[in-house]
Amino acid sequence: MEPERKLSAEAGAVFQEGVGLVLSRWSALQLAVENEWGGRDSRLKAEQVISDIISWVNHSTEPLYIDDLEEMLNEAMLSLNTMTEDGSIEEVAEKIMIMYEECLDCNFKSIENLREANSRRGPTPHVRQVVNDEEDSDEDDDETDPSMGKDDSSNMIVDTPESHAVAVPVNEPMTKPPAKAEDGWEVVRPRKCRSRRN
Repeated sequence: MEPERKLSAEAGAVFQEGVGLVLSRWSALQLAVENEWGGRDSRLKAEQVISDIISWVNHSTEPLYIDDLEEMLNEAMLSLNTMTEDGSIEEVAEKIMIMYEECLDCNFKSIENLREANSRRGPTPHVRQVVNDEEDSDEDDDETDPSMGKDDSSNMIVDTPESHAVAVPVNEPMTKPPAKAEDGWEVVRPRKCRSRRN
């Protein structure tokens, strides 16, 4: 059995930057931090996730499994009183693991792409959380109104086009059945226990 490969000092520094870039683009995490769902130290908790991932990569004596990383990310979100059931934890974990494999081979292309994307990125639009029952029923009434939904970007999380994040503070559960949004996406209730994807 061959020994587990480790990141070089240069690759470790670039990987750490890459992890920070991926997490800075994770809408659910940023929403929890901006709204301080985990308390006043929400930003510190989010920064701690980067340190935890780097420590896990550098000091693990066992092979690194994506399931362990997903669990770490899930615990971090729970520390911010946030449940995500939109698949973003798995997506973020996969991006980080791919980056790690690339960095082992001193291939920094995906991190360079993230840097470029970050420098081109304009200000993130204001994201607001919709949990008000009256607002949900208003949306249902307005679905047939052709003037609605043309540019209501304040209801959308647009940071990562491939995932539509739904972050719900744990202490504010949704109390009514999910409504279809104007863009056709459906808000899904969090399940009691998280199932693992292989």
